[in-house]
Amino acid sequence: MDLDIRHLRMICAIAESGSLTRAAAQVGLSQPAMTNLLRRVEDLVGGQLFVRSRSGVEPTPLGNQVIARARIVLSEVDALFGDLRGPSGTGGSLRLGSVHVACVGSIVNRVGDVLPGHEISLRIEPSAVLLAEALTHGRLDAALLGVIEGFDVTLAAPVVSRTLVPRYPIFVALSAEHPLARDDEIRLADLKDESWISPPGADDGSLAALRAACRAAGFEPDVRFEAPSGAARPLIADGYGVRLVDPSWPAPEGTAVRPLAGEPQVGRLLVAWRRDRLGDATAGALYRGLAAAFTDHVDDNPDFGRWWRAHPEVHPLL
Repeated sequence: MDLDIRHLRMICAIAESGSLTRAAAQVGLSQPAMTNLLRRVEDLVGGQLFVRSRSGVEPTPLGNQVIARARIVLSEVDALFGDLRGPSGTGGSLRLGSVHVACVGSIVNRVGDVLPGHEISLRIEPSAVLLAEALTHGRLDAALLGVIEGFDVTLAAPVVSRTLVPRYPIFVALSAEHPLARDDEIRLADLKDESWISPPGADDGSLAALRAACRAAGFEPDVRFEAPSGAARPLIADGYGVRLVDPSWPAPEGTAVRPLAGEPQVGRLLVAWRRDRLGDATAGALYRGLAAAFTDHVDDNPDFGRWWRAHPEVHPLL
């Protein structure tokens, strides 16, 4: 067996996601098929590329060398086909990605309004790291990325970005029957005895940021559950755990979404796009469409709506 582009993408997908399961879904393989293919690649390169860790899988020293070289090769391949395609003009397809925020329901319509003639597809992904990787490898043309303060997402040329919202607070979701659900805001320290659901996009730094914020509040969080964004609702509603969430989400039935006192968790939103796919005019229109989609939903949670109007300095610059 010889190494080909498919193998290189698989190796990078495992490295970016930190999970064989997520990487398998990303590249369109079953997990057993990916495991077998990875073993064949490891036999070919002469050593183990990944080892299991508490958080998933991590590269070995040999793995880091192979991943670095694979990214160089894939960058050149993606640049080649990106150059052949050229920037989009007045029509064509537009492959968008977005982190899981409330405004995903309006993105297609709002972007379609400012870019008529474009056929818009949308990939919703809790991980900004995976969206950035998809942009780098040419599987997306543009994306709305959410980044926790203190962390960053690597964007490789020809991907560029512009800040949409420079700062917004992260809220907490808990059962509507929880005694703290009646409070206007909740002190993080008052959640020290709760079980936690791991925040979406843990590989972006959100889980590390949660642990750091809780330690600053005087406790170590008991992170007991991991679930995709929507799948956590029954756990929260039934009082099994609490979770940090996007502030614009309306509280699902049986839950309450409240601000955290002192804003111990803060995020920002970026619009990122490939300059070889989108020209300046198209990128500007995309930015306006995403800004409109986001502001459509700031009042879905009244607490966030009030915060938003009190902080005009964070509004998108149109």
